Amino acid sequence: MGLADRARTLDPGDLGTLEAWLAAELGAARVALGPVELLAGGAIGENWRLGAEVEGGPRAGEHDWVLRTDAPSGVSLSHEKHQEFACLAAAYEAGVAVPEPVAQSDDHAVIGAPFMITGFASGIAQGRRIVRDPDIAAFGEALTERLGAELARIHSIRPPRADLAFLGEPPKHPALAQIETMRRHLDDHLAEAHPALEYVLAWLAANAPASDLIVLCHSDYRTGNYMVEKGALTAILDWEFSHWGDPHEDVGWFCARCWRFGADEREAGGIGSRQAFYRGYDGVSDSPIDPAIVPYWEIMAAARWAVVALLQGERHSSGREESLELLLTGMMASEMEYDALCDIDALEAAKG
Repeated sequence: MGLADRARTLDPGDLGTLEAWLAAELGAARVALGPVELLAGGAIGENWRLGAEVEGGPRAGEHDWVLRTDAPSGVSLSHEKHQEFACLAAAYEAGVAVPEPVAQSDDHAVIGAPFMITGFASGIAQGRRIVRDPDIAAFGEALTERLGAELARIHSIRPPRADLAFLGEPPKHPALAQIETMRRHLDDHLAEAHPALEYVLAWLAANAPASDLIVLCHSDYRTGNYMVEKGALTAILDWEFSHWGDPHEDVGWFCARCWRFGADEREAGGIGSRQAFYRGYDGVSDSPIDPAIVPYWEIMAAARWAVVALLQGERHSSGREESLELLLTGMMASEMEYDALCDIDALEAAKG
């Protein structure tokens, strides 16, 4: 079964229950949806573009929205939809460039699964297209600086927050907490051994830096999870992995080689320089980036992406969701292990 053929949660031919629920949720007399379009991407979730005509109530008028729901099988690392919606709403309130949160439901009776609805953001998100844009030399540095500033705004969200109580107590040692989570998922979901990855995790544990500041980490802040139109940022997407953590986690994830999509010379997301990204961040944040700590979190990023890739591959190999995309994602884990080992070797060599 290919990606295009797999079972879908939302049935675009049967929207009556969703329309009635939306009308009640928005205080409208009537909501009519259409056209409905399945958007590209979505290995973990489904994203549907919804045209909406709302009669009555505070949102009366025509709208362009996105319905986001889970794929038939998912990754246990990700939040439930109401939790992702709460993180998005917190970011929106903090002034981060995100789609407007509209509504969310945990009621399976509406479409068959929990879902959230947000505003639609124009542009492209495909990482390989963005880093290969023929005009990247003209807009790359400005976009990189803007993304640094947006990350600092995300990191202005700090515990305690009653609206984000589901995130639990902030970890006392974020790096060790990340390692423990990865080891638990390897033990719980994968039968085969991964000695290279275990070595990387052991090195990360032995070299874990202390964290002086705990913030809301997006935890998937990278090229491919933001929208760009004509070289300008329109929205930051995908909040299903957000958690309390060290701000350098997001910095390392953004700069990690695995998210440069082959444009290794542009170390910040494959689009610009580290200096531009750090400059944008430090211009907004009250706690500047420590460049000496970032390489550690880049190794952590490679390890975490390796674990996620293995879990995605297991979704296919287990028979829960046959998909060529998931199968190929699982095969990327060895590349991430190699990246991590090379980076460890470089850091150890630099120590002398």
